Amino acid sequence: MRYVITAAILLATAPIAAPVLAQDSAMSQGADLTFERVFASPSLDGPSPRQAKLSPDGRYLTLLRNRENDRERYDLWAYDRESGEWAMLVDSEKLGSGRELSEDEKMQRERARVGSLKGIITYQWASDGEGVLVPLDGDLYLARLDGEVVRLTDTEESELNPALSETGAYVSFVRDRRLWVGEVGEESAPITPEESNENVRWGEAEFVAQEEMARLTGYWWSPDDRRIAVERFDESMVGVVTRAAIGATGTRVFDQRYPVAGSENADVELFVMDPDGGNRVKVDLGDFQHPDVYTGGDPTDFYLARVDWAPDGSALYVQRQNRAQTHMDVLRVDAATGDVAPVFAEKAAADDYWINLSDNYRILDNGDLIWWSERDGFGHLYRYSGADGWRTSRQLTRGDFVVTRLVGVDQSAQRLFYLATSADDPLEQHVYSLDYGSDTIGTPRRLTEKGFTHSATMDGKGQTLLVTRSNDDTPSQIYLANQEGERLAWVEENALDADHPYAPYLASHRPTQYGQIEAEDGTPLYWEMVTPEMEPGKRYPVYFYHYSGPGPQIVNRGWDGALRQAIVDKGYIWFALDNRGSNNRGVAFEQPIYRAMGGVEVRDQKAGAEYLKTLDFVDPDKIAIDGWSYGGYMTLKQLEADPGLYAAGISGAPVTNWALYDTHYTERYMGTPQGDAAAYKAASALPDATKISDPLLIIHGMADDNVVFENATAIIAEMQEANVPFEMMLYPGYTHRVSGENISPHRYNTVFRFLESHGVTPPE
Repeated sequence: MRYVITAAILLATAPIAAPVLAQDSAMSQGADLTFERVFASPSLDGPSPRQAKLSPDGRYLTLLRNRENDRERYDLWAYDRESGEWAMLVDSEKLGSGRELSEDEKMQRERARVGSLKGIITYQWASDGEGVLVPLDGDLYLARLDGEVVRLTDTEESELNPALSETGAYVSFVRDRRLWVGEVGEESAPITPEESNENVRWGEAEFVAQEEMARLTGYWWSPDDRRIAVERFDESMVGVVTRAAIGATGTRVFDQRYPVAGSENADVELFVMDPDGGNRVKVDLGDFQHPDVYTGGDPTDFYLARVDWAPDGSALYVQRQNRAQTHMDVLRVDAATGDVAPVFAEKAAADDYWINLSDNYRILDNGDLIWWSERDGFGHLYRYSGADGWRTSRQLTRGDFVVTRLVGVDQSAQRLFYLATSADDPLEQHVYSLDYGSDTIGTPRRLTEKGFTHSATMDGKGQTLLVTRSNDDTPSQIYLANQEGERLAWVEENALDADHPYAPYLASHRPTQYGQIEAEDGTPLYWEMVTPEMEPGKRYPVYFYHYSGPGPQIVNRGWDGALRQAIVDKGYIWFALDNRGSNNRGVAFEQPIYRAMGGVEVRDQKAGAEYLKTLDFVDPDKIAIDGWSYGGYMTLKQLEADPGLYAAGISGAPVTNWALYDTHYTERYMGTPQGDAAAYKAASALPDATKISDPLLIIHGMADDNVVFENATAIIAEMQEANVPFEMMLYPGYTHRVSGENISPHRYNTVFRFLESHGVTPPE
């Protein structure tokens, strides 16, 4: 672990060489991995810092670093780019109270996918660069660079969604369902009304916005701090799911407002007000009807997708998506009056498709807009002219690849930076720069090294890149780079040397192989495989991992951690395949799941199984499938569709009936149960549950607030009533995230005991 960055490294601009898998005599024997070691501390992946940010003046780099003795606890560290030294700004154990978080904060963390983390999970720089806002154990602190830490709140309740205003003059947060604001260092006060209805909340994002729309906040400060846009939502009309958080020593029952597909969503409103709550005006989002967006639909039934201020604070821009998620319009809101005017509309790229929401856009200081759209069949960037009110656009990127993130914009140089899949290898992602100012679009320049897959962020002015890279033999490395992609400094080199936690296992580290097969329509499907050291003439079982749903691209050239190496060490072949419907291959690749979940994915994964059976080192009778969430659903659908094809299946936290899942996710692909009943019936895992004849293990957290436990009990009841055998492992008190230092090994040991009991074992 290398935390000190030397002056020599700071000055280095040479191309980055791939690290060598160092193996000295102490490592040469290797060691088999256990699941207990995989999930213990220190992490075998090495340090995994989070939320790296540059200070407003660019001098300091701050990040959250996990501890060697507790991989899930994070502290705040700062690196002084002038002195080249690291220092811990906030020690979460010394400063924290250890107070239990409120249920609201626990659920927000679950929806942000950070529910397992401890200590500091987020922070924000003050605009003057002299301090950092740090939420910890439900309270707020201001950590200054001189070491002073000022406590801003001390309450039993959690301060949700804390933020510093744009100028840094105010601190704001949500408490008791109201938005509170105060000058930094002074007492805060609520600026939104106290509601008698406990289902009304101010300043928060509603459930589906947090869970499915990647919008975790419900208020937005203007750049000059003069106004705040604030969401108000009422979920009185949303159906109640009784969530029994069944624990080891008791049960707590929560009546959770959960909008299942086809049911009422929360009523969402938007207001603009002064920092003290005065001059509050309502934005009439539902009253404005754009004919391109709401033809044939209910103009009041929409999603508040995104909210952004113009750089000069003169207006608010709102992205409003229709309920079917086939159209979205961008509206301009007068910050003083709340009056709404249309700007432009975005339509789904095909008739049988949807709009994928994105944060890949930027309103420029000159009024132009950089915008991401799939309108030509792939996700690309466009530039709208502010001079004509965003009525004309020009395409900036083009080709059979997908721009996955707008990383940064240098407005002075008229240069943008973005992350995209490689045109010649969709399993890698690279950082590119592109000059956008001239009438002739420049040629994109790749700034990162081939052989790795990357992610990146950038400072607000688009000057310095923070790049994370990895490949199958290199855990995540993080470095600072200039606009040319030249490395300025390692943030975390994470070299696989003798001191690395993974060093004892390097000798048994097995390489990843890649390949492709064809789907039924000829579409190439990419797979990856890791094999144990095999003896000639012997056949080996396959642990076939799958997710299969819309969203994650599983097969890529990035580091996948020690878990799959532990599975391979047990004598199993690890295999995964990305089916049609998954991300980063364009509209035509995603579209086949439209109104047809549980169809094309099953057939594509079957093609993967049939390919495996042609390999002379694979035991064709020992292919086991394992998936979680959508993958758990797919395990059920695959076993139902092809009895005997698989030796066994593990179904973790499965959606068994899409009418039980939430509106925004499900209706995007499936429509509504009322309007698309046949599609819902075909997609459900319940009608054919009794056709399952292969060994099945169902796993579910008994306090799951995402895929509610009713999904598991529904299929359990179907199979029990039909006297169909299956096995089950339930986790009291655990939500959709069944993980932890002891629980994770228990889960995987359970899986492999299940496989062994059914003869899915390596050769003697």
